[in-house]
Amino acid sequence: MIERFAFKRALMRSTVAVAASILGLGLAAGSASASLSAHGQLLHLAPPTRLNSNDSDNWFGYNIGSLADNDTLFHSITGNWTVPKATQHTKGQAEDSADWIGIGGGCVNAGCTVTDSTLIQTGTEQDVASGGSASYDAWYELVPAPEFEISSMTIKPGDHMYASIGEVVSSSNLWKVEIQDLTRHETYSTTVPYSSTHLTAEWIEETPLEIGTDAGLAALPNLTNPLWTDGSVNGAKVTLATSEQMFLVNTKGATIGAPSQPNTAKSGFGECTWASVCTAS
Repeated sequence: MIERFAFKRALMRSTVAVAASILGLGLAAGSASASLSAHGQLLHLAPPTRLNSNDSDNWFGYNIGSLADNDTLFHSITGNWTVPKATQHTKGQAEDSADWIGIGGGCVNAGCTVTDSTLIQTGTEQDVASGGSASYDAWYELVPAPEFEISSMTIKPGDHMYASIGEVVSSSNLWKVEIQDLTRHETYSTTVPYSSTHLTAEWIEETPLEIGTDAGLAALPNLTNPLWTDGSVNGAKVTLATSEQMFLVNTKGATIGAPSQPNTAKSGFGECTWASVCTAS
């Protein structure tokens, strides 16, 4: 296990350096450390299992696309959630998950026949080791670079989080990324250049992509409901619709992660793991 993690860390550092060079990020040494997984891999679509639904094998939550929203381009996004408690679903299996807000990477149109190729995001990670112990952290990511763990923050299940991503000047592709643990009064922010298409905005729970000898999408742990609230895009409260739901399916096409209907304010929702329907919002 130690050799596996050491190999993954070395590979991640190499990948980060290459991606940062490609993107021209100029990342400051010591500002964040690379972790063992790359979250935001772009949306992985799965064959549809129900009429008029968006099915994925790595995302579930809500995704707004430009072509489905009057050709809107997305320059900022915010969201609030509660860090879910992670427990092992399958004995002896390592399982990982992440909750995040992002711009890019998702379905551009309602039928999801067009997807986006860029993604900037920030959120929390909830992992369970093969022995059953859980760990939590905060991070941000600029695809194709892997995640950067925010080591200055202490994340625990039940913490109330707020995050925002927004261009410093509209259409400048210079972004301020901020994440706050409102329970522990901890905040991290950074400003980074990133070339975005601005075509999608999303609030997602994900099974991250693992990098290294065990490469592939992570297995999903049991998770409590993150209860997303107070989402916004472009400085205004978002109005979510059920047509924007994304469902997580397994290799057999069965739904194992589902978002709820939007809450009363239409700016938030609930998420349920290992369930085909979620009613808690």
